[in-house]
Amino acid sequence: MSTIPSQPQVVTKQTAARRIVEVARDIHADIVKKHKKPSMKFPVRSLANVKYDVKRGHFEILNKTATRTLSYNTVKTFAQSMRLLATTKNDLLDKDDIAGKREIYYNSKSWGECRFDEQPESDTLLDDMEAMLGINREQLGYIPEERGGDVAGPLTVLDLDPSNGKDIKIECGKLGSGAWSIPSRVEHLRFATRAKFILAVETSSLFQRLVHHRYFEKANCILISMSGVPTRACRRFIRRLADDQKLPVLAFTDGDPYGYCNIYRTLKVGSGQAAHINRFFCVPQVHYLGVTPQDIMDYGLEDATHPLEEADIKRAKDALKNDPFIKHHKEWQQALEQMLKMGVRIEQQAFAKHGLNYVLETYLPEKIKKAKFLP
Repeated sequence: MSTIPSQPQVVTKQTAARRIVEVARDIHADIVKKHKKPSMKFPVRSLANVKYDVKRGHFEILNKTATRTLSYNTVKTFAQSMRLLATTKNDLLDKDDIAGKREIYYNSKSWGECRFDEQPESDTLLDDMEAMLGINREQLGYIPEERGGDVAGPLTVLDLDPSNGKDIKIECGKLGSGAWSIPSRVEHLRFATRAKFILAVETSSLFQRLVHHRYFEKANCILISMSGVPTRACRRFIRRLADDQKLPVLAFTDGDPYGYCNIYRTLKVGSGQAAHINRFFCVPQVHYLGVTPQDIMDYGLEDATHPLEEADIKRAKDALKNDPFIKHHKEWQQALEQMLKMGVRIEQQAFAKHGLNYVLETYLPEKIKKAKFLP
């Protein structure tokens, strides 16, 4: 297992508000003191502007920036950026309130001529603001629209009652046939567990099978459903829990380029689009359990596969050529090349060929016992 990086420092509301004021003062100084057109700089958010920092365990943003200068062509976007900064400070940070992306889009309808015409406009500027300030938007008061993921197993979570600030204890292993949903903001949560590891599962159906048969009791693990590419809240929750309780993390996804290069890669090292805040949301200590191309042969699943589609082949070849994480790890290069050579992909549910519970009775115990995971 790799060394667990230190937890990034959480920014307080006061610090966040102060950074916004500093941006506003710089713009004011450009206009009043320097008599020049004001501008704002943003890091370029793309895979071309990141490097894989092995020591820190995530994609680190490089120094390419984009500048937004006030001009005839940018006056509306510039005004929208300023209004968004003001709303963030005055309505969210100063008042300790929250807002969703959709709410901000509709809130702009009162901004006169600089209102947003479509939500993608406000979403893009929100991402720009997050990158410029270097503060993840959850800490600025913005809540994601998507669910955070589900949790089951021997874990006690201490949440807070927002009405009175008192502790609320949640026992994630005592919720019957259900599971606890990760909230949109997780910084305040506290944990207690005797589990040996965290198992992050891609599909909801397999997660539900493991919960139904209480696999977490047999394996003494915490089960987390990612439901595809894990949301920011899900990734941040796993990172905080793993760091706080010093737990190893294993990921279990479908055996295809999307599972490898989107779901797992994003969980472990982050993405190019979010390189400015990957340090908060990646889980460097995670290792990949399966499903691997080698599993297809080792577990006799050749007739339970699907041919690779053109999009799969393109995604795999692009990762081999351009993805800094894949290019660093020969094990992943070999796995992708083996998959391309075999020409097939495989789903987590394929183990049902040998019986509905084969995955929890045979596959998972064997893979965990062997402990030969991809990095």
